Amino acid sequence: MKSSTSEFLTIRGLKAHVRLWGPADAPKLFLLHGWMDCSASFQFLVDAFARDWRVIAPDWRGFGQSEWLNASYWFPDYLADLERLLDHYAPDEPVRLVGHSMGGNVVGLYAGVRPARVAKLAILEGFGLHPTEPAQAPGRYAKWLDQDKAGATLRDYADLGEFAARLMRDNPRLTQDKADFLAANFSQRRPDGRIGYAADPWHRVVSPLLYRFEEARACWRAVTAPVLWVVARDSGLYKEFSGRAEDYAARLASFRDLREAVLEDSGHMLHHDQPMRLAALLEDFLG
Repeated sequence: MKSSTSEFLTIRGLKAHVRLWGPADAPKLFLLHGWMDCSASFQFLVDAFARDWRVIAPDWRGFGQSEWLNASYWFPDYLADLERLLDHYAPDEPVRLVGHSMGGNVVGLYAGVRPARVAKLAILEGFGLHPTEPAQAPGRYAKWLDQDKAGATLRDYADLGEFAARLMRDNPRLTQDKADFLAANFSQRRPDGRIGYAADPWHRVVSPLLYRFEEARACWRAVTAPVLWVVARDSGLYKEFSGRAEDYAARLASFRDLREAVLEDSGHMLHHDQPMRLAALLEDFLG
């Protein structure tokens, strides 16, 4: 297992944890994790890389070892946090961005907002969300108000073994050794000794703002970097989105230079399920 180091930055007033792998003088590669995940999740992918990279992987705000808000999270903050991260680690060069799931949605938007800052873009299972209608707004605001008033919680576990078992139930392809590693690196001990996710429960509070697909699509159309769009054959999300063939094709067509790759024998957590195949795809694309 390749060793990593940790750095802590202040990003827009919050303490941010950044995990780093590889030689400092190697080409930079930014890995951005998904919702209810953390930077350590990329360990198996990094181990599978054939060449040296200076991998830079933050814990998004409210995840892993980064600071929690203990209040609602707003999606544009992820783009602003990413920009400050790039300002710190790569202020004068276009970068290689790889984002999984929520992280893929962030980097896809960012690459359209700041096209000159992105040299290569890989989106792993980052489909965006389904379009919404204005008529949904009253119910969405009401739900957010109710959740904001009630607060947010996440369940906890007796020990790391029970937490690892939960991770394996969520992803049956996850081996025991990988589950043990993830449990140790994405958990924290509660005051009563029980184990919980290293994630702010407020991430589970719904956003009151509706997802506006045409705005996302406008950002995707502004991306100038080559894009590698990777999906997993057995992913529930891939089946859901690709099952709406016209909508899915419109998403792919939004990018001017896109290559689609489908990973076989893999679910949504493709960097856990098929790290060797994913690493080969990425290194072939990233150069």
